[in-house]
Amino acid sequence: MGTGVSASVLGCAGPSLSPDEAAFFHDARPWGFILFARNVETPDQLRRLTDDLRASVGRDAPVLVDQEGGRVQRLRAPHWREWAPPLDEGQGLAPSDRARAIWLRYRLIAEELRAVGIDANCAPTLDLAWPSTHPFLQNRCFGGDPAAVAEAGRAAAEGLLAGGVLPVMKHLPGHGRAAVDSHHDLPRLAAPLDELDGTDFAPFRALADLPMAMTAHIVVEAVDAGRPATQSPAAVALIRDRIGFSGLLLSDDLSMQALAGTLGERAGAAIAAGCDIALHCNGKRPEMEAVVAAAGTLGTAAARRAEAALARRIRPDAIDTAALDAEFGALLRGPARV
Repeated sequence: MGTGVSASVLGCAGPSLSPDEAAFFHDARPWGFILFARNVETPDQLRRLTDDLRASVGRDAPVLVDQEGGRVQRLRAPHWREWAPPLDEGQGLAPSDRARAIWLRYRLIAEELRAVGIDANCAPTLDLAWPSTHPFLQNRCFGGDPAAVAEAGRAAAEGLLAGGVLPVMKHLPGHGRAAVDSHHDLPRLAAPLDELDGTDFAPFRALADLPMAMTAHIVVEAVDAGRPATQSPAAVALIRDRIGFSGLLLSDDLSMQALAGTLGERAGAAIAAGCDIALHCNGKRPEMEAVVAAAGTLGTAAARRAEAALARRIRPDAIDTAALDAEFGALLRGPARV
């Protein structure tokens, strides 16, 4: 991968790639792509789309999706399985059984994704579920105990990796205390740093070896009272140094209204703060043009982290899907309760 690759991940408008979009992506050279429900119809259609996206840039670019389960699940019935929200999965099981169930869940999700050419999943969500957590996020979390969330997140990440799908943990340095929805407003966290260190930061620190992560559009007042983490050099330094994450760092979607300014200003601020990749999801051409222009190309360190992330994509071993699915179901019904 040369440094001419754009420091961006972009979306496309619909279920097929138009010649105009293909020409734009050829010239823009985004590092990767992200898909949403508007892009998804059938397995055959989706496989054609992911093939066409990669052909537009002439390389095996990563294709991302949000397939957490529950409300945030882009591939849905009737062609794909409907998964429970992460917060609900395996509640009441013994810890080892819950970890196994979550591994199986995400190994099966990986199998579904790879079959249609998707090789990165924006999961696990390692934010803590607090009583005050906004409903947009609450049941997307694995729970409120940092150690239990870390264990569940590790199981999810390892299930995805075993299936040849790269996990993208989110939202660093921790979005769970947010009482407002960052799609519409900018949340602020007033908790002291030492308290955050032992709670919100802890699951991310435990999984700091993962290949990719996503920032939070949230102000951590103890770190930088003026800027959201996505655009804060101090917050990105905390993610790198205090939490210890050394992998590829993506912004959350730059079109979310927690951020101010034009799309170009949002992208430029994220890259200047230390994000490696500017993520833009809605597929709107003028906005993508502004993001690509402002994000620039991958620098040396970012390109090295991007290469290291892609090196962790594997061709997975064949699995007996029916057997894993049966084991998953048996665990969820099983007697091992605590």
